[in-house]
Amino acid sequence: MTSDSSAQPALPDKLQGIVSMFKSAPKSLRLQALLEYSRKLPPLPEKYVEHPEFMQPVPECTSPFFLVTEQDAGSVRLHFKVPEEAPTVRGYAGILHEALDGESPETILSVPDTFYMDMGLSELITPMRLRGMGAILMRLKNVVREGKNAKS
Repeated sequence: MTSDSSAQPALPDKLQGIVSMFKSAPKSLRLQALLEYSRKLPPLPEKYVEHPEFMQPVPECTSPFFLVTEQDAGSVRLHFKVPEEAPTVRGYAGILHEALDGESPETILSVPDTFYMDMGLSELITPMRLRGMGAILMRLKNVVREGKNAKS
């Protein structure tokens, strides 16, 4: 057994399962899975629909992307607003929601910045969209790190 000390930190279990599934799937199934995650993204809670000023924009993303977190009792609830017309970005948001919603701030902050590159998405989407995915994760981590809570 070999140990690689330069390896990235381990992914949270749910995220590791999603990354492994994408990595092992044929290209055509990866796109289908990404689109499926776009459909699984929960709708934005009404309080944020009515008060979008609580949401953080991700201006580096080419699609209009907004996020808000609610932190309490050691867990982080994630909410994303992504247009239906951006299914790949919605799919990425769906993956983040599925894997990280309800996790601790420490767990979210420990996610490697480029974990999505291990999913084989570079064969499916443009480099500009991949950079947007990186920006989304960085913005999410910054919001969690700063402990910004949405107002109820």
